[in-house]
Amino acid sequence: MLLAIAIALGCAAVFDDLRRNMVSNWINAVALLTGLLYHGVHGGWAGLGLAVGGSLLGFVVFLVFYWFGAMGGGDVKLMAAYGAVLGPSGILLTALLAAPIGAVIAALCLAWNRHRRSIPYAPAIVLGAWLAMLGRG
Repeated sequence: MLLAIAIALGCAAVFDDLRRNMVSNWINAVALLTGLLYHGVHGGWAGLGLAVGGSLLGFVVFLVFYWFGAMGGGDVKLMAAYGAVLGPSGILLTALLAAPIGAVIAALCLAWNRHRRSIPYAPAIVLGAWLAMLGRG
């Protein structure tokens, strides 16, 4: 079930980011609530606590980049949503994997169009999250 949530969230976020250059709040909100609900039902209060912790950690990790204008708010909220699905350790791995993936995507985007004002980062976050889930088994 978590894999299905991660795949649905990822497809919706990437599609939205590539189409509109932003990730909608409703996509992130639905995923966040779904992750919290799933972990609350299947793990009780402890599961809900891990989901909340993962969400907060995912939000805070990329908030610094948002403050410096290097990332959009939708990307920060996408990390919070994936944090609710993956928990604290999963979202940290996602962040570590998304960084080099995002660098490659940025280089390709700039090589394709040097005058590009923004780089879609949702694909890097999503690929990082999916790889983190594969690594968890």
